Amino acid sequence: MNSLVTGGAGFIGSNLVDGLLARGDTVTVIDDLSTGKRDNVAQAEQQGARLVHVDIRDADAVSQAIGEAKPDVIFHLAAQIDVRRSVADPAFDARTNVEGTVNVLTAAQAHGVRRVVNTSTGGAIYGEGRQIPAPESHPVAPEAPYGLSKFCAEQYCEIFTRLHGLSTVSLRYGNVYGPRQDPLGEAGVIAIFCGKLLEGGTPKIFGDGKQTRDYVYVGDVVDANLRAAGSDATGPINIGRGVQTSVLDIVEGLARHSDNGFAPDHAPERPGEVQHIALDPSRAREELGWEAKVDLDEGLDRTLASLR
Repeated sequence: MNSLVTGGAGFIGSNLVDGLLARGDTVTVIDDLSTGKRDNVAQAEQQGARLVHVDIRDADAVSQAIGEAKPDVIFHLAAQIDVRRSVADPAFDARTNVEGTVNVLTAAQAHGVRRVVNTSTGGAIYGEGRQIPAPESHPVAPEAPYGLSKFCAEQYCEIFTRLHGLSTVSLRYGNVYGPRQDPLGEAGVIAIFCGKLLEGGTPKIFGDGKQTRDYVYVGDVVDANLRAAGSDATGPINIGRGVQTSVLDIVEGLARHSDNGFAPDHAPERPGEVQHIALDPSRAREELGWEAKVDLDEGLDRTLASLR
């Protein structure tokens, strides 16, 4: 299969590129390398993947790259992912996450792409969990422009499906972690804590550490993308374990790997932070045949091993 990955030099995208190459796909990567790293795809390039330096906000460049690649499937991961930056500069966030997605969808339609698998977010769209684990029907109540822009991107995927018949699906991830994670925003807490552990430092917890998220290992997310590409499912699908894990749970899990203890320092709680969320993965299980296979302890082991 001929696949194209936007944001393919990033954390999740580069892991997906590896998964696509492993199954024999021809792979084109679109990335502006603003947060993605060429090192993440260096080995993939040696295996035949092609990296095209493109900003998804540039509609003409996106269309040209997609037209030249002629992909069967586009995996759209390129995004502005920093929650704090979205608050400071919501216009930039919208240009990247909303307009950038429209550019990808427009090019996909123009060049006859069969399927677009869009990357979205669970927790940032749902906000504070009113029902845990949250199903896809959970009220949309983002706490930051980032969650709003990702929801808008989902809606554009669905309008392209209704208007133009373009096959699309949006995967709402939990907090993804694993090898190559870039510690941006709250989702990077595992990467940050692993770094602190290896350097003999002290993890910093904002608030009491009892706030919970749904942490899902990147290898499981790659599997979800591959399954979504081969399915006919449309609309949003949660990709998570359905399990609440607190920040204190992460510290405790990493402390097993320390001979000197790994006691955290506490800082004041950050205003506006979601306290509790987890995602109901029932639809992914029923329609994609997917479920997370890597639990937190194994995922932490793998993440630490990749950093040593």
